Amino acid sequence: MPLLTQNKRIDRLSSTTELFSRYSHLEENAKEFRSKSPVTVDPKCLLYVQQREFAATTPGDNSVSIIGSADATTCHLVVLRHTGSGATCLAHCDGSSTWTEVPLLVNAVTSLSNSAKDGRLELHLVGGFDDDSKTSHKLSLNILVAFQKQKEEIHLETCCITDVNDVVRDGIHRPIVYGIGVNVKTGELFPASFPQRGPAEDLRSARTFTGGQMVGVYDSTKEQVTIGPCRWAPNRDIAFWLAEDDDTILQYLSTSPYAEPPHFVQHIKSTIQFLLDHPSAENLFPGGQPQRFQRTEQGTWERVVLGGPDH
Repeated sequence: MPLLTQNKRIDRLSSTTELFSRYSHLEENAKEFRSKSPVTVDPKCLLYVQQREFAATTPGDNSVSIIGSADATTCHLVVLRHTGSGATCLAHCDGSSTWTEVPLLVNAVTSLSNSAKDGRLELHLVGGFDDDSKTSHKLSLNILVAFQKQKEEIHLETCCITDVNDVVRDGIHRPIVYGIGVNVKTGELFPASFPQRGPAEDLRSARTFTGGQMVGVYDSTKEQVTIGPCRWAPNRDIAFWLAEDDDTILQYLSTSPYAEPPHFVQHIKSTIQFLLDHPSAENLFPGGQPQRFQRTEQGTWERVVLGGPDH
């Protein structure tokens, strides 16, 4: 089925510039969206999604009110929501395998919407900027084409990507919006920042850093964050990065070295240190079971182990 906007089919596109010139309301909506000040999200209601992760749930979830993600430079943040069931999915896509990722997101929402007779699938895309290597442009087009190829009818509502998410500061192109949140109760989408990004932030980053593909990190039936099990090979060679200066790390480990948020280098070093401390992931998943976390009464995520909570 086609990808639609204002109930009109979006035809084949050769560029994001063509998209916005053809469907000018998308650019107007994007300008309005990017003008909003980012909301600092309370961790007590948040389900945070890292790069190459997605999470989906419904308005009936007692543990999650907001799904959010940030630090998108060339990456794109994708929100798909069914207006009937309210089932909502947020993904942080980096272009590693767009064609296989998009069907996962569609399935995540439709499988939570089976009982809804009415409603439609609505798509919101945020991220990317006018980077020198055109990585953002390629990802924008690939995501749009991948959604065009789905059998479901999908309505593009928000499209704050690449050209219209770009600002030049001190002669350098950067994204305007780096992070978003979506309220799973109301469907409201907003620019956002996140003081906390747990649980298991380093473990999840290590999975992606070592080549892990897009994966769902939330079990909405149990209201638990579920990580792994995952694997990586021991690699002492990465230790040298810990002694490198910020500029070197940015040049070699970022797709957009001049546009990264201030904490990027520290995040990379923390991930590398985690991998050095855990040369094999095996011990992190006793019995080959995933790490599970559930919301406490205080609003934090707490590890669940066989036999009860792990304090």
